[in-house]
Parts: sequence; C-alpha cells; structure tokens
Amino acid sequence: MKGVVFVGDRKIEMRDFADPTPGPNEVVLEIKASGMCGSDLKFYRAAPGEAMKMLGFANADPVIAGHEPCGVVVAVGSNVHPKQAYIGQRAMCHHYRGCGACPHCSTGWMQLCVDGVAEVYGATGNGAHAKYMKCPASTIVELPSELSFETGAAIACGTGTAWGALKRLELAGDETIAIFGQGPVGLSATQLAAAMGARVIALDVSEERLARAKAFGASDVINPSNTDVVAAIRQLTRGLGAHASLDASSSPEARKQAVQCVRTWGKACFVGEGGTVSLDVSPDMLRRQVTLIGSWTFSTNGQANCARFIADRKIDVDSLFTDRWTLADAEKAYQLFDKQTTGKGVFLM
Repeated sequence: MKGVVFVGDRKIEMRDFADPTPGPNEVVLEIKASGMCGSDLKFYRAAPGEAMKMLGFANADPVIAGHEPCGVVVAVGSNVHPKQAYIGQRAMCHHYRGCGACPHCSTGWMQLCVDGVAEVYGATGNGAHAKYMKCPASTIVELPSELSFETGAAIACGTGTAWGALKRLELAGDETIAIFGQGPVGLSATQLAAAMGARVIALDVSEERLARAKAFGASDVINPSNTDVVAAIRQLTRGLGAHASLDASSSPEARKQAVQCVRTWGKACFVGEGGTVSLDVSPDMLRRQVTLIGSWTFSTNGQANCARFIADRKIDVDSLFTDRWTLADAEKAYQLFDKQTTGKGVFLM
C-alpha cells in the first residue's frame, strides 16, 4: 500500500509499505477517513527530526503520517475480545500506545503511560494516511452508527481534544468562555461549548475564521490584531471577565491574554502544543485565584463520550471540513492547510 510520509521542510513523499497484519491483541483498520490536524504541520514544516525533538520524542525513521484515524475493522489478531473489537466494526483509533497495564493505560490514558508513551500514531508509529492501519485493540473506540467516518476522524484528535479541554474546565451552560484560535481545535471548542449552552467569545486574527466561528455558535468574535483583547472581553462581561478561557493557538501573547481575561476564580486552559508563555504571577493568577490547566487530548472513554454527545445532539461536525482530498492529493492538501486560513481537511478513501 501507499502511505504519506513527511520528510521535513514542507516535503511529502508517497512511499510503499507492506499491508499490515495484526499480531496478538492487535487489529487492522481499513481507513475510510483520515483527518488533517494542526499538529501535523509541526512535522510537515520542521527540518527532518526537529519536530520529534520539539515534542519530546526520540528520533525515529519516517512513518506514515496522520493521527486522526477512522474506518472499519477488517482483521483481528489473537487474544482480542469481541467487546474490544470485531470484524466489520465502525471505529476510531485512540492514537497512542502505552504499556497497557499501568494505572493510566488501564483507564484509557495511554499517552500518560508511566513508562512513557510507546508510540504516537502518525508521529513515531505508522498512522492513517494510508489504506490500512494496525493498532492495539485497546485503542479502538466504536463510532456511533449515526456519525460519519469524517466526524469520527475529527473526534479522533481535533474535536476530541476540544472536548477534553472543555471537560477539564467543567464548563457550565450559564458561563462565558473565551476561545483563542479558531483553527480546527478552537473551532471545535466553539461548536461544542455552544452546544453545551455556554456563551462563546471567539478570537482569531483571520476574519474568515471569525466568520466561521460565528456560524458555529460564537456569540461574539474578536480580532486580536486590532483590539485590546482583555479590555474587550471585560466589556462584553460587565467588567468581570470570562468564566473560562481556552487557548488553541500556541501563541505566547494569546496564552497570556487567556489568563488575564478570566474573572476572579476563573479558569484558563492551554491545549496548543509547544511554545512558551510569560506571566506576572501575582496579578495574573495568585491575587485573582485563577486556575491554569494544561490539557493533552483525551482518554478512550473521553473519546467515546465525545462521540456520544455529538450523536445525541446531532451536531454537524462534518461542517468543520472545508477540504476533502484523496491520498494522491496529499502534497496539494498540505500546501493549502499550511496557510492556516481555511478550515479542516480530510483524506477520504
């Protein structure tokens, strides 16, 4: 089979790989949809091996890209219980492998494995930008019958990451949240927070993305490039500030504003990978009792709960995707996605 490989410096190659065969406790997915995520751009843009270092992983040989897998189980190895996975099952993959036995792995948080995450599919292990993908049965999360494969791919990282952050914030329907960055994760957070009943203030430097945020449920939009962000948010909240904020941009300035814009006893959450932030701890946090949260994706249970929430509330996650591609279009697809002015892309098989 052919697989998309990031070779570094914005270059992509289509390479030949053997069709995978499941070993004990493993399954093979026939991929139907493989989403494009903002974190893929770190590997696409970086010099060879540099993205791995930035994210704290050891260097590895190039692998098949794509960590938002969704498809159908077509092969099952030995020792796989039918409640874990079965042939014909519509499924997403939780895109991490851990030891499988530690307290974190046993509760579905494989990326927090006490021995260190063994593989991140699409980064250190073969991912979903190919016809087939092999993964542990423990990473399989069933896709509700009401949802499309495209929606499943979004939940497998970007939309699921937004869900995980909102749950960490314990957002309530009578609260206001400021969401910084309206790329795939931030826009997902806007859509989900609005579905939860919260008031959303969406922020982005792209007017096109702000227009999409408005269509996805944002009550108010702010362009930080021409506005005093903290003052604007306070003006919209009777001088108090937002109850919560979420930064999906990784911008140092946006992260600082995300902390400063919340009210006393407010919560700020960072989900964007990499980068830094500089805070004046006493006025920005201590003297206002502000809670700062870091949220790294989600568990298998969280992924399943996100899918169920979307299905039950009939949320149109497919509308996140502005571009649909075949694997043969991978170079063109990532050139467009690299501009970060449109919405989310997905490869359909």
